[in-house]
Amino acid sequence: MKTLKTIAASRRWRAGLDSKVVLVPTMGALHHGHEALIRHARGIAGPSGSVVVSIFVNPTQFGPKEDFASYPRPLASDLAITRRAGADAVFLPSIGEMYAADKSVTVNESLLSATLCGRSRPGHFEGVCSVVAKLFLATQPTHAVFGEKDWQQLAIIRRMVRDLLFPVTIEPFPIVRDADGLATSSRNAYLTPAERNLAPRIFDAMTQASKLKTPQAIVKNCTSGIKKIPGAQIDYVEAVDASTLHPLSNRKQIGRLAAAVFLGKARLIDNVHLPLFA
Repeated sequence: MKTLKTIAASRRWRAGLDSKVVLVPTMGALHHGHEALIRHARGIAGPSGSVVVSIFVNPTQFGPKEDFASYPRPLASDLAITRRAGADAVFLPSIGEMYAADKSVTVNESLLSATLCGRSRPGHFEGVCSVVAKLFLATQPTHAVFGEKDWQQLAIIRRMVRDLLFPVTIEPFPIVRDADGLATSSRNAYLTPAERNLAPRIFDAMTQASKLKTPQAIVKNCTSGIKKIPGAQIDYVEAVDASTLHPLSNRKQIGRLAAAVFLGKARLIDNVHLPLFA
């Protein structure tokens, strides 16, 4: 597995390839959910293609009071996971490599990012779009894999690729969950043992609420269920159209029930599918 620390090195590596190149963008602190993404990328690439995993804790997507400084960076473990999962290369740029000191150009999506996490974290998705655009230009993938746990991010990246004509096929991957239902996340490491035992109740509340008939009932029931979890503080609970992220008005559209919940030091996000209601 090659280690690429500069954009120039990444482009030289890419220039020697003539088959599929599949990117898995990450901020490191990899876990078995990331490993599943990388293995999925390996399947897309096939025996003749290549998989590149980027590990970059992107400062521009963190707010001033968020956890950029404390975000876990276990590089040795991350490299072992990428190698085990079948990556051909890992892109490890520095902040200085990705951002000029006098940077003045960003990429901003203005519709899908106005709600959910975008409303709670101003500037977050501008940082996400900007860094993903840079990663696409640095690694020049034919395909890129994004997990469905960050459903809003997935929708926004799809829109960016469409509107800016990036020649990249976006490949979604279903949410990877622990045996008790908790969605895998690097920020799960912030949970105390007691909080970790409580955290799956968020998914339980979402699953039960998703069975109801109307979006209004779904949101009310889910909110009530989460409020019963000791210490849980709701950021948002919303039922939205799966594509536009507009509030879901009925069950005649495919939707998504999305939630963000603070539990101790961790901000946990999750979403569940809302199929058409017969």
